[in-house]
Amino acid sequence: MSAKLFKQVIKLDITYLNCALCDKDITHLDDLITHLKNVHNKPMYLDVKSQILPFRFDSPQLKCAICSTEFVAFKLLQEHMNMHFGNYICEICGAGFVTDRLRMNHVRRHASGEYKCKQCDKTFTNDTRRREHEKRTHLGISKRNKCNYCTEKFVDYWKKVNHMVKEHGMPPVVLKCSACDRTFSNQRALSTHTRKDHLMERRHKCTDCDMRFFSKSSLQKHMAKHTGLRQFKCDVCLKAYGRKNTLREHMRIHANDRRFACTHCGQAFVQKCSWRNHMRAVHKEHA
Repeated sequence: MSAKLFKQVIKLDITYLNCALCDKDITHLDDLITHLKNVHNKPMYLDVKSQILPFRFDSPQLKCAICSTEFVAFKLLQEHMNMHFGNYICEICGAGFVTDRLRMNHVRRHASGEYKCKQCDKTFTNDTRRREHEKRTHLGISKRNKCNYCTEKFVDYWKKVNHMVKEHGMPPVVLKCSACDRTFSNQRALSTHTRKDHLMERRHKCTDCDMRFFSKSSLQKHMAKHTGLRQFKCDVCLKAYGRKNTLREHMRIHANDRRFACTHCGQAFVQKCSWRNHMRAVHKEHA
């Protein structure tokens, strides 16, 4: 295949994907490539960066062919595919992109910052996109997901579902993970869990050690170990911590929040580690 072809993103409909040699139905594009190599001995190169984006249109909802996340517009689904095919990484924010051309377009947004949203930190390449973002995100215009019971509208499908559960008594949605016993109330949470805990997606790499993290926020928390920066300060005793949740746990001392109670003697502790030490030392239990 021509090298020029891979300078562009290739969109492939895999709704009715099957092998042309043996007519076997195959669900995923990667499985077809493996099938051609192993079963039909075709010379397939598995270690190259893929810029072929698979799409499936076998349901009324517009879903990602890889993680099943739902979208209201095909453009949003295309942008989402960069998460699965992060061949080129932005060195500024760690975002991944299918092609280097998409990455460079993204990097230019960091550099220009000419069209910045007035209500958040997002920047856009032109004023039209900025205004569309402000209307959709901050003004609530163009909300497409209308409640089935009232006139309320929502930008996000799952916000609409949560609204109907809370306000109209609709039965809660329960989505079960296919790899473990955990359940979730929306598709986004299930997709995040699948990518983080089962696919072990770790695109955010520490520059000081070999550790990698699922989210940018987790990487930032980790970096406190290397920098020694303690930016979260207690207003009462002025002690400082590198992580916000560590400060939050510390504040329970000042509030005398003794939430960890011993079931044997009733003694309660502020921190779980103190409760665990008590259980070992006094009651000979390894909690």
